Amino acid sequence: MRSGGPLVGLLVALVVVGGGAAAGAPGRCTTSTPVKAYAKCIALPTQGATLAWTYDARNATLDAAFTGSFISPSGWVAWGVNQDAPAMAGARVIAAFSDPSTGALLALPFVLSADVKLQAKPLVSRPLDIPLLASSASLIAPARTVRDGASVTIAATIRLSPNRTRVHFVWNRGLYVQGYSPTIHPTDASDLASHATVDILTTATESSPIASARLQWAHGSLNALSWGLLLPVGAALARYLRPCASAGPAWFYGHAAVQATGYALGAAGFALGIAMGAASPGVTYKLHRGLGIAAATAGSLQTLAVFFRPKTTNRYRKYWKSYHHLVGYGCVVVGVVNVFQGFEVMGLGASYWKLGYCMALATLVGGCVALEVNAWVVFCRRQHEEKLMRREVEDVVVKDRAAAF
Repeated sequence: MRSGGPLVGLLVALVVVGGGAAAGAPGRCTTSTPVKAYAKCIALPTQGATLAWTYDARNATLDAAFTGSFISPSGWVAWGVNQDAPAMAGARVIAAFSDPSTGALLALPFVLSADVKLQAKPLVSRPLDIPLLASSASLIAPARTVRDGASVTIAATIRLSPNRTRVHFVWNRGLYVQGYSPTIHPTDASDLASHATVDILTTATESSPIASARLQWAHGSLNALSWGLLLPVGAALARYLRPCASAGPAWFYGHAAVQATGYALGAAGFALGIAMGAASPGVTYKLHRGLGIAAATAGSLQTLAVFFRPKTTNRYRKYWKSYHHLVGYGCVVVGVVNVFQGFEVMGLGASYWKLGYCMALATLVGGCVALEVNAWVVFCRRQHEEKLMRREVEDVVVKDRAAAF
C-alpha cells in the first residue's frame, strides 16, 4: 500500500466506493456524500478515487472523505497521509475491510513502518499519533456487503498543523486480509503511483505521471519481439545451420542479421523502459528492471565482442568462442525470463497475449529440440561410420603386414 507518514494533526476520511472504476482512470468527484456535504473535491489520478473535504482555517480542522473501490470480497481499501513525502514508509492510514468474524465493516488505523514495506512483519492496527477528532465507516447503497466493486464511506475529522495546507495523500487497495492484517496490494503501475500532494485551500494537485498505455505497449512489444524471439532464433540459426556444409557461409550472415535486428529493437525497447521509469518516479519494478539491465548488458557485450573476434588461426579463438557462447546463451535465457516478468508487470499474466507468446516460444523450443536430436543422431552416426572406417583401415594394414612376412 502506498501511503503517507506522520502529519501533525491529520487523519482523514476514507470513502471506498465500489464503482468498479478502471485501475488507472480518475473518477468524478462530488462534494455531496452519504455522510455530509463538503466544500471542495478533486478526482485523484488513479483507481477511480476521489477526495472531498471542508477545511476550517480558524482551528485548522479538516473534514474529509476519500472515495475508492474494492477489488475483492475479502479485500481492503486504505488511504492516508505523509508529512514528508508521498510514500508508504511512515504513513498514517485508515484501512476499510470486512470483519472476518462478524462480516461488519471495519475502519482501522495503521502505522506503516519500513518493516511493513519490506514485509518483514504483518501489519497490525494501532492508534494513530495524530489528533483524530471523529471517524466513521458505512457502505454506500446499493452495496450491503463488501464485494468487488462495493462502495463504502469512511469519514474522519482531524486537526492539522497551523498554516500547513499542502498535504501528501496516499491510497491503495488489496485483494486479501489475513485476520485483521491487510496483505500487500497489486503492483501495477497505477497502484504504485497512487499518491498525490494536494493544497487543501486551492485544490492544486501534484501527482506522479504514469507512462501512457501506448508507451507501455510499445515497450512490451519491442522487448517481446527482440529479447523474447529474435535473439533466440538467431542463436538457433548459428547452432543448427553451421554444421550443415550445404549452408556454406549463409548461416553466419543469417545469424548476424537476425541478432543485429534483435539487438537494435531490444535497445529501443530498453530505452523506452528507461524513459518510462524517469517519467514515473516512485514506480519501480526491481526484478524486471534488474533482468532488463542484465539482458541489455549481455547484448551490448556480445555486440562489442564481434569487433574483437580473433582469426580462426589465432590461439585465443577458442577462448573467444567459449565467451561468445556463454554470454550469448545467458542473454537469451535472461531475456526470455524477463519477457514473462514483463507480462506480470503489465497485468497480462493470464492474457491471450501471453498465450500467443508461449505458443510462439514453444514452437521455437520444439523445433530446437527436434534439430538437437537430429544433430546428435547425425553425430553418433558419423562417429560410428568413422569407427568402422578405422577398423577397415586397421584390418587392411594388418593384412598387408602379414603378406609382407
